[in-house]
Amino acid sequence: MARGQKREGETFFKKFTSKMYYRLLRSMSDIDIPVDTGDFRLIDRKVCNQLMVLPEKNRYVRGLISWIGYEQTIRNIVNGISIFSMNVGISFNFLLVAILMLSAVLNIGNLGLQGYGNQYYAAGVKSMTMSLKNFFFVSFDPSGFVSIDKPPLGFWIQAVSAKIFGVNSWGLLLPQAVAGVISVGILYMIVKRAFGKNAGLISALCMAVTPIFVAASKNNTIDNLLVLALLLACLLLSKAAENGKTKTLIFSLVLVGIGFNIKMLQAYMILPAMYLAYLVSKNLTMKRKIINLACGTLVLAVVSLSWAFVVDMVPPSNRPFVGSSTNNTVMELIFGHNGIERFTTSLGGGKPGLAPSGKNGKMERPDGNMNQNNSSTDNKIQNDPGKDNYQNQPQGNNMPQGMGNPPDGMDMKNMKNGNHGGVNSNFGGSEEASILRLFSSNGLFDQISYLIPLALIGFIASILCEKSKKTMDNKKRVSLTLWFMWFLPVFIFFSYTTGTFHPYYLTMLAAPISALTGIGLVSMWRLYKENKDWMKWLLPAALGADGALEILLLSYNFDMTVAKILIVIIAVITLLSAAVLCIFNVKNDVSVIIKKN
Repeated sequence: MARGQKREGETFFKKFTSKMYYRLLRSMSDIDIPVDTGDFRLIDRKVCNQLMVLPEKNRYVRGLISWIGYEQTIRNIVNGISIFSMNVGISFNFLLVAILMLSAVLNIGNLGLQGYGNQYYAAGVKSMTMSLKNFFFVSFDPSGFVSIDKPPLGFWIQAVSAKIFGVNSWGLLLPQAVAGVISVGILYMIVKRAFGKNAGLISALCMAVTPIFVAASKNNTIDNLLVLALLLACLLLSKAAENGKTKTLIFSLVLVGIGFNIKMLQAYMILPAMYLAYLVSKNLTMKRKIINLACGTLVLAVVSLSWAFVVDMVPPSNRPFVGSSTNNTVMELIFGHNGIERFTTSLGGGKPGLAPSGKNGKMERPDGNMNQNNSSTDNKIQNDPGKDNYQNQPQGNNMPQGMGNPPDGMDMKNMKNGNHGGVNSNFGGSEEASILRLFSSNGLFDQISYLIPLALIGFIASILCEKSKKTMDNKKRVSLTLWFMWFLPVFIFFSYTTGTFHPYYLTMLAAPISALTGIGLVSMWRLYKENKDWMKWLLPAALGADGALEILLLSYNFDMTVAKILIVIIAVITLLSAAVLCIFNVKNDVSVIIKKN
């Protein structure tokens, strides 16, 4: 039964007389009638059946239930909310806060020791802080000779941060670190909407500790700013699929367009998932959904190409050369260096970050003047002692070699020898394309692949859970479609592409793998608890597969570092957990057979 802790809106006289009345009634009765309680209560079916047998017409519920004689428990209420419910909510909120704090520590901790990250981008951001023209055109050098080979939004954010905190580790890297923490919270919100708090918390934790996600959060390569924009788009898309509002769908695609202005076509890798998730929702007719998607796609195109259109309309003599393009246009950069070259290196345009050669092999300015190899210190970023260095630093108007490098700590050598320092910057053409590429002995396997078995088996378990119901919940249908269709094409792309990509691009897989893992673990636990025939074996199978994958990871390059010791511990725990669950399954099956006989 419910007991109010506060009775707001009632006068002192009302509360005093009510309190005295029930105490007087209790003193006059042989039945122990609870005081200061309401008629609202949860009762067992046995109590309900006994209550219905009684002949009274005008029933005094509190007295009759006490007269029946069953045990009663009082639950305190504060402003209509159960104290018990509040405690549960607080515990869940505490866990979410703890996960976000963990993410903040991993992403922001020791940020000042990370150096400038990718110095090609760092040099560009420094140049952008020197003038509005450099800022708008994302100029690599202070003189506005050539631009960075990426769209502007991510570097605009970094330039604003650098203006506030200075051109240093904090100023350049903090936006990505904060974006990583926010992304963890957004992922929790999206998963929780359809599958509850437990699934949301597990998903958030998995994403917070994913190695490549943390590495990208501590670098200036802007990929996690893109991930944040895409997660916000998914949040709005899930709402649009539930309420059927066209404007919500359009806003979600506007966010994808914003993502395009962070990392160009990489943002569009999520579009198949968003479109299909919206089409499988049930709130609108198929015709209406197609019309809404057509309108949203038009807006997406306008937002995506807005900056590119403006830049290409400016006369070449009045702006920097578009870096990495072959004809000095952003449109060619989109479909060349940042498009076709990402699929294969046999096609595509110029080298990363470079303008075409002019006379005698020197770069020529758009106005026809030859580049003079000056060494102005205004264009150079000094490295502090102990900070990570890259192959060359930008000096004067010279283009640095090895630009577009991956996050700090990823060595670019000897990838085929199994060294896990990283992969070649042209990794797509350096390793055999196959479905097992992300599980091979290279610098990718230990960054994100170890959760894939849990994610895939968990996805199957989630489908089976929903199939067992008469009708599949619309929120869950949309959510499962969204996460799986985000994962599948991105996984296939990184498995088979022979074009240019860096290890930190794999942060695009962190959100769908983490979401499917959280959803899947909750679903597999439910099937296990309900003893659902062969489906109860999915949880031990998933844990066993994950433990085996951890052991495979260790076999590639084993040494007794702290990280490897932790991997061993986790692998042993998962394998033991799988064994224990199998034993309980066998025990239950034997018990059922004995009872039948």
